[in-house]
Amino acid sequence: MEHTDYLILGGGMSGLAFADRVRDQDYLLCEAEHELGGYCRTVVRDGFTWDYSGHFFHFRHPDIEKHLVSRMSGQRVLKIERDSRIYWKGAFIDFPFQKNIHQLPREDFLDCLVDLFFKKDTEATNFKEMLYGKLGKSIAEMFLIPYNEKLYATDLSTLDVDAMGRFFPHADVADIVRNFRQPDNKGYNATFTYPEGGAIQYVRALESGLDAKRILLDERVIKIDLGRKVATTPKREIVFKHAISSAPFPRLLAIAGVDHDPNLYSYNKVLVFNLGFDRKGLAKAHWVYFPQRELCFYRVGFYDNIFDSDRMSLYVELGYERDAVLTDREIEQARLAVLQDLKTAGIVDQHQLVAWHSVVLDPAYVHITKGSQIDLAQRKEQLRSAGVHSIGRYGSWTYCSIEDNIVEARALADSLR
Repeated sequence: MEHTDYLILGGGMSGLAFADRVRDQDYLLCEAEHELGGYCRTVVRDGFTWDYSGHFFHFRHPDIEKHLVSRMSGQRVLKIERDSRIYWKGAFIDFPFQKNIHQLPREDFLDCLVDLFFKKDTEATNFKEMLYGKLGKSIAEMFLIPYNEKLYATDLSTLDVDAMGRFFPHADVADIVRNFRQPDNKGYNATFTYPEGGAIQYVRALESGLDAKRILLDERVIKIDLGRKVATTPKREIVFKHAISSAPFPRLLAIAGVDHDPNLYSYNKVLVFNLGFDRKGLAKAHWVYFPQRELCFYRVGFYDNIFDSDRMSLYVELGYERDAVLTDREIEQARLAVLQDLKTAGIVDQHQLVAWHSVVLDPAYVHITKGSQIDLAQRKEQLRSAGVHSIGRYGSWTYCSIEDNIVEARALADSLR
């Protein structure tokens, strides 16, 4: 039986950020996969560089950015001014939709403007009601509802009003009208940084400060005895003072034997296709949103417009319910549907597919509900009293940025030392 002060469950950005903060102390990091990074991993194939999905960093803390970049020896980090668009009736308008309704065809614009003016801004009890109340029927039904239903793969009326937190692009009537003449579409991610070697470079930056002997790959924690403070893997038992988990919260509850209702913790899956073509396509855009229900994907991103490369390189995202079964056959059918819908949307024409890769993110986006928030707070306190701390997007069952995960991990490390 082994002993450690800090047992870290998961080698994604949250777990690595915690380990980096306590790197001079006694820790062990257990990672179920054969490599570190979680969803923040990169695939290089036939000259294309892709992530598991689009992972672009929007730093609000210069010290964190400096800390990571300083460890990327020889790596060029690009700083990009975001160009994000929405596909609408064979053309594109700027994102966010609600601030750019003046770019719509005349009748669509008038519908949005009239409904915005006469909206009934009553107190909302769920995310869907909030969309109608804040922005009116037409804006909600043209873009916000269909897009987010495709993304979350759920009924939006089940989500909490503040399900997206600071990441939802709120705008009042004055903001929208002002944008007709004075465009301001910045949002939280007006600029982002991206290393030429992909998002994995941020993982390697954190990993570079760690002791490789303290990292246990291909070793999933399968049981935690809260009373004895013992974690079990297929290879060993580990006694800990503190356990820090970034695993999906209901999974942590299950291995810790904490009684809970798993139905409170709903989420979707996302199937990501990374596609490389023989020549360029749409210029300048970094990603495009697709609210149309007849198109299978909700977002398409353009790595080639970030790297300024001469072949179109895409990530394409499709949302599924959590119980969806995605076998190799279903994935291949989805890939063929994606290629057809890319043609329908005019993204590809006579392009030839050179290389491709797919990955299923499971879970992907968590469904933040009143029930999940109440239960989360209670269960986290129960775990905390036993020395188990749950952090990160999935550990805190929330919607946040990768930088937020780093901030949270650092704060926890500082509080425990």
